[in-house]
Amino acid sequence: MRLSLGAAAPAALLPNGVSGTEGSVRIPHFTPQAKHVIFCFMQGGMSHVDIFDPKPMLKKYDGKQTFNDNIQSQGPGNRKWLQSPWKFRRHGESGLPLSSLLPHLANCADDLTVIRSMRAGLPLHSVGNLFLHSGRNRAGFPSWGAWINYGLGSQNSNLPGHILMHYDEVLPGGMENFSNGFLPAQHQATPLRADGVPLDNLESKDKSVDAQRVKLDFLQRRDRALSDELGGQADIDAAVLNYQLAQRMQDHLPRVLDVGAETSAVHRLYGFGSGDPQKERYATHCLRARRLIEAGVRFIEIVTPPGFSSNGSWDQHGELKKGHEANCFIVDQPIAALMNDLKSRGLFDETIIVIAGEMGRTPHSTGRDGRDHHTSCFSAVVAGGGFKKGFAYGETDEFGMSVVENPVSVHDLHATVLHQLGLDHEALTYRFSGRDFTLPDVEGHVNHQLILS
Repeated sequence: MRLSLGAAAPAALLPNGVSGTEGSVRIPHFTPQAKHVIFCFMQGGMSHVDIFDPKPMLKKYDGKQTFNDNIQSQGPGNRKWLQSPWKFRRHGESGLPLSSLLPHLANCADDLTVIRSMRAGLPLHSVGNLFLHSGRNRAGFPSWGAWINYGLGSQNSNLPGHILMHYDEVLPGGMENFSNGFLPAQHQATPLRADGVPLDNLESKDKSVDAQRVKLDFLQRRDRALSDELGGQADIDAAVLNYQLAQRMQDHLPRVLDVGAETSAVHRLYGFGSGDPQKERYATHCLRARRLIEAGVRFIEIVTPPGFSSNGSWDQHGELKKGHEANCFIVDQPIAALMNDLKSRGLFDETIIVIAGEMGRTPHSTGRDGRDHHTSCFSAVVAGGGFKKGFAYGETDEFGMSVVENPVSVHDLHATVLHQLGLDHEALTYRFSGRDFTLPDVEGHVNHQLILS
């Protein structure tokens, strides 16, 4: 998975793509509750009925034939209800119910908003991933990280404002999940790996700083001349800013990413030393995310390590118990540590943490140890950034098949996150092909029931 440093420059843009001052911060539409977003993407689809949305009726009807319905999920045929292999308990003063799969996040229950009534579109990974990231079910549109970086600009002129923490895996939907779409190129995600060299092309081959400066100055002159010749080109202007940012990143980014600078107590908090390589890689991403937030990065996405399916780590059509237990072991402690670490540093209330996959899993199955794709309802978790605490929102039916109260769409989630960042989703526009586009298009609404008054 590689992107050029054309993805890296965080310069703010004025409306309709007019370049602003490099590294500048745009003024929000209104006073924000939060400044940053960390999106923990659970690609493949976490099972809502096994983690966030307890359904005792599944135990009562376990193994019995399902009822006829028109719910949008995968897998017609001879299907039977499948109870959860895990127990749910209430946690914290709020009594928020969570599965035994998440013992560390359970200790953070009073900081979580669990949205049980999410809805998506087609039960396909590629379409679902694009829809969750861009609000569209096809490629070519900006991701929400790109929109946020475009809308707010950078708090640090030495670092990219939109970062992807990955494992050299291309997810269904491809790099379009993290792209700038029709926004200027500097808003695309900069990918960082958990191990090895985090960013492929960060280190200059020039041993002399003066030699590198001569080359960059030459490139800048040529790009500026071409832009002037063409009457001004945003993409060329972005390239100039990218070269400048790349040079500054050579000094700043390695220091920010150096988790070795942290204490042994912090390492233990995140789960280093667990003996599980995947958990340690995910812990590295989470700890680096905290350091990047401290440094002023706007939007960070962390994907789950690969392992159980080429369509996403959580895509357990079979071996549900093995797969979900392994995945939860990997992500539970590092995410809980990230939340507690941000709180200890006074950064939790200004950082929105989102935990979500592109879909849920069916409450029924053709076998006894697997669940298929389900988009008529699923769960997402939001924490920090002015969202309510210890709060479950929305209801699904007694089997976890469909939303029966307070539905929340992906567009609504996008609009609400933007609102907490001080951005009006209807006013944050970019003109492309003769039309003013927004992230949630014409469908999103801010859900004020999810946020603190």
